[in-house]
Amino acid sequence: MSKLWGGRFTKETNKLVEEFTASIFFDQKLAKEDIAGSLAHVQMLGECGIIPKEDAEKIIDGLLLIKEKVDRNEVNFSVEDEDIHMNIEKLLIEQIGPVGGKLHTGRSRNDQVATDMHLYLRTKTTELIKLIEDVQKAILSQAKEHVETLIPGYTHLQRAQPVSFAHHLMAYFWMLERDKERLLDSLKRINWLPLGSGALAGTTFPINRERVAEILGFETIYPNSMDAVSDRDFILEFLSIGSIIMTHISRLSEELVIWSSQEFQFIELDDSFCTGSSIMPQKKNPDVPELLRGKTGRVYGNLVGLLTVLKGLPLAYNKDLQEDKEGMFDTAETLEGSLKLLAPMIETMTVNKEVMRKAINNDFSNATDIADYLVRKGLPFREAHEVIGKIVLYAIQSGKFLLDLSLDEYHQFSGLFEEDIYDVLAPEHVVAVRNSFGGTSSEQIREQIKLAEAKLTR
Repeated sequence: MSKLWGGRFTKETNKLVEEFTASIFFDQKLAKEDIAGSLAHVQMLGECGIIPKEDAEKIIDGLLLIKEKVDRNEVNFSVEDEDIHMNIEKLLIEQIGPVGGKLHTGRSRNDQVATDMHLYLRTKTTELIKLIEDVQKAILSQAKEHVETLIPGYTHLQRAQPVSFAHHLMAYFWMLERDKERLLDSLKRINWLPLGSGALAGTTFPINRERVAEILGFETIYPNSMDAVSDRDFILEFLSIGSIIMTHISRLSEELVIWSSQEFQFIELDDSFCTGSSIMPQKKNPDVPELLRGKTGRVYGNLVGLLTVLKGLPLAYNKDLQEDKEGMFDTAETLEGSLKLLAPMIETMTVNKEVMRKAINNDFSNATDIADYLVRKGLPFREAHEVIGKIVLYAIQSGKFLLDLSLDEYHQFSGLFEEDIYDVLAPEHVVAVRNSFGGTSSEQIREQIKLAEAKLTR
């Protein structure tokens, strides 16, 4: 069979052009979505009397047979047929004869491909929301076990104040919660139906777009046909949200890499998520979190790539828009793979509580509490801050930590110090007194966990 659009041409397409312009290498991923859109479209054509009902039924039967073959991976797509739409239509005509050519009545590949991508992203977005929740559950599981486990909290990667390890982990729960909410919100814009817009100006046939929207489960119909076929905002939004998700995954991965190093030893990743060295037998490399961190770059690249493609395009459809798919597929698959690995890796990691506790004992992260102690005794905070700075300098020069100093040594800097300073400086006390909403005290963390559980069960 010749090209389905070949009537206007006098020459065969150059083979290099054919390969360069073809998208079937990657848009075959849209086969199921393309068939779903076609089934809805032809059902509407039959119901509206635009084509005979018996033809519509024959086309539906043919499409369902092709779908079964696609499901069984029995279809060989052809580069000569350019894209998934032409491949499916060619297969249909081969299956049921010339009546298959009526399927394209009242539509264009322009509104067809846009519909396919809306359907694809709707499915992928829903799946990613579930995968994010799996990671959140893994974080919650570890957090519940480690409410009382203390770890140095850092700013500038310098020890700042002790916190609960659960509190540290839960920060990532809330990052992912915002990611999930962004995905949920994006469904409102993904759920717009382009089909029925034609090439750019609509169609002369009396189609029923509302009926197609009902069949496919779309909530909104594009009110402007030119916008419908050229809009890729919904993909940009998905790539943007995907980039933010990967940012959060990368930040957590960085911490896992640092925490599992010989220098920290705060955690140990399960052997099943690590690899060894080909030359150094002692090595246990955190390859999974390193690769999660690395894959963030490709997701950012997909976003920047599509932004660049779109920035100078006039309305309506342009062949440049063929470049919208590979980045979308790659981001969806990268997110899916990353989240599937992240959940069990967090769930199975071992937390070295004793090492964490030893780290807290050997630092000055309780210094702020001395300042608060002196403020409660009536000393202005700025004066208290200066006093503590001098105490810390003295302790460093003496090779001691704050709990090692005697009361007489404290009195060298202020007569306000009393025996209760040692209770104030105890790490458990430092954490427990930070009992404001969102703080690191055990009470607040347990409330935070309840709030998180409610988010997952709503």
